[in-house]
Amino acid sequence: MTRPCRPAHPTRARILEAARRELGRDPDSSLTDIAEAAGVVRRTVYGHFAGRAALVEGLATEAAEALRGALAAVAPDPDAVTALTRFVQALWPVGDRYRMLLRLGPQNLETARVDEILAPARDMATAIIEQGQRQGAFRTGIPPVPLGRALERFLLALLECVNAGTWSDDGTRSAGAALIAVGADASTEPTG
Repeated sequence: MTRPCRPAHPTRARILEAARRELGRDPDSSLTDIAEAAGVVRRTVYGHFAGRAALVEGLATEAAEALRGALAAVAPDPDAVTALTRFVQALWPVGDRYRMLLRLGPQNLETARVDEILAPARDMATAIIEQGQRQGAFRTGIPPVPLGRALERFLLALLECVNAGTWSDDGTRSAGAALIAVGADASTEPTG
């Protein structure tokens, strides 16, 4: 189910940006903290969002839109290794920008909503894995659908490592890690 998109409003956008920063810094940030960071009063936040859950949903909607935009920009490639590398490098900045949702999701977003947000990326990853397995570039011991799910969890785990301060990347190393995860030959890792 696609969520309706509210028209862009500069104050709403400023509140969402402040929420992204503040909740990324401290997942327990209050609406008052977020309002202060956005340069508005708490009542203004409530004028745009009914409460914390609605604010987190606003971030999730924004993340879903950004994810769809990044996926649309991924150029198809006949070589599965290149395709997976481009896929991860295109999506990594979106994941990095909205990684605070990994901390907030379990308390504030239903599992079905998270699954809905990630489904387009999972579908593209599965198609790339199928392509790579047909080409003999990726190992075939695990079917594409479960391997796509495993790759999703792996990349989300790397984003959690960014949250914890144990991983830092622009997407290049994560693309290399993704290739290893799908069983590509280590010599196919991207450079950069």
